Amino acid sequence: MSASIAARRFASRQGAAVLAANNLGAAVSTPATPLCRSFSSSNHEIWRDPENPNDNTPQVLRRDGTYGEIDKTRGFVDYSRNPDAYRHPLERVFDWGELNDDGHDPIERTVQAARCMDCGTPFCQTHTGCPVNNLIPEWNDLVYKGQWREAIDRLHKTNNFPEFTGRVCPAPCEGACVAGLIDSPVTIKNMENAIIDRAWEEGWVVPRVPTFRTGMSVAVVGSGPAGLAVADQLNQMGHKVTVYEREDRVGGLLMYGIPNMKLEKEKVQRRVDMLIEEGIEFVTEANIGVDIDVNVLRANTDALVLALGATVPRDLPVNGRELKGVHFAMEFLTKNQKRLLMAKDGTISSGWDKSFVTAEGKDVIVIGGGDTGTDCIGTSMRHRCKSIVNFELMPEPPQERADNNPWPEWPKVFGIDYGHAEVTAVFGEDPREYSVMTKEFIGDDEGNVKALVTVDVEVGPDGIKPVEGSEREWPCDLAILAMGFVSPEDDIINDLSLDTDQRANVHAEYGDYRTSLEGVFACGDCRRGQSLVVWAINEGRGTAESVNSYLVERSMQMNDDGLEGENLSTIKM
Repeated sequence: MSASIAARRFASRQGAAVLAANNLGAAVSTPATPLCRSFSSSNHEIWRDPENPNDNTPQVLRRDGTYGEIDKTRGFVDYSRNPDAYRHPLERVFDWGELNDDGHDPIERTVQAARCMDCGTPFCQTHTGCPVNNLIPEWNDLVYKGQWREAIDRLHKTNNFPEFTGRVCPAPCEGACVAGLIDSPVTIKNMENAIIDRAWEEGWVVPRVPTFRTGMSVAVVGSGPAGLAVADQLNQMGHKVTVYEREDRVGGLLMYGIPNMKLEKEKVQRRVDMLIEEGIEFVTEANIGVDIDVNVLRANTDALVLALGATVPRDLPVNGRELKGVHFAMEFLTKNQKRLLMAKDGTISSGWDKSFVTAEGKDVIVIGGGDTGTDCIGTSMRHRCKSIVNFELMPEPPQERADNNPWPEWPKVFGIDYGHAEVTAVFGEDPREYSVMTKEFIGDDEGNVKALVTVDVEVGPDGIKPVEGSEREWPCDLAILAMGFVSPEDDIINDLSLDTDQRANVHAEYGDYRTSLEGVFACGDCRRGQSLVVWAINEGRGTAESVNSYLVERSMQMNDDGLEGENLSTIKM
């Protein structure tokens, strides 16, 4: 496609945007119009016996057209999957509120819980499904029975922060659901989110202050999901835990890397506040390895845990990369979130350094797919971008599982995430362009990016090859690089002279988490590479077990050597 064709496509999208804006304006002024209604999926039809007004038992419509009381025996056969809906795209693009609608009523929630099968082997909670091995069939059954208090107890046994995973996890558990073999999987993610939200509303999530303290101290560097999980576990074991965070707020990517519409920051802060009540100390604006010597920190604590994340982004070394208007995704997302929080706190006039990256009125191109790319799309839409395109290097995924992608693997199929739906609603077409590689950025006389050049590619057995004669030029005022992350930053790694793997991650065996330096542990993305929040929680929990074993061994050794120190041999390992 020539430059003129690409420009016409952008013009078409802008025209669609004007039409959508006009439609939206009418919808906002007249709340009764369909555009303003909640677009939640319809619940299963309910019938009650008119001849027996004292019987309030709901009769629910089954797939075969009959009505009957909600029954789990054949629930996965009788009832269709009905996930919780998002708010309509033309409503939510005007705010930073969470995507989720109000959710299902109690009857429909029970129907969805009834779809959970009595599996002989529940693959949803094995290594092919949930990384933290959530007891999914158990708490689904408890929701079906109306035993919500017991359900949150089962959920918290394996997951420290279900309010995070219930919102941002892509739900590999659903990809491994046995019902998904021949039908649609159970709405596991929605169920998890409903359980934890109700638990907070009912006051069932309360501080658990340890009654026993070991006298041993642990420093955790990084307050993302891995750091919070390891801190929570070690604190409950009785150790004194201090978490160091270089940003001004606790939470790592939960606070600044994930946009507010996916995870409201009040929910992150609510959990952090509870961890503080339970005895964990947080130190913000503490840049270990830069402003604070990590060796001094290590010398003043009994164990050191590195939960640094993988924060070095993958770059795009092509001509014009240095132009103004080309930004990494995390720079774009983080600065936006900081500005939002400052505006809410009323500190924007005094605390904002004017470094905000805006997409307002611009032709935006997001290079790279995945969750981060989608978040950049959603953020750009809320900035009121002029147009937006999303480049993906790989071909468009199939509509159904390929032969080399069998169940219970994660299904690599075509899907529409929230950002794609918003672009389609406003501009009239999906933003994604597949099998496209960026060749160069083109700048104006003032050093600003004004366009970029791409080439189509083909993926074959010999790798990715450009298609001759397929160059295209695209208008672009803002280019966002969302191509993933390659490794953790190396300041602390170098200061401690830690061994690394071939990808520059901290070398520590999974399940053990001990680095090449005694008393130093690593977990999360800095050890395994870029991954999911739920995997970070998994590694945080596992690291806590390893650290506790180390501290017990150290205590016993100190006693054998006649040194002072409390004997920790009675601690559960």
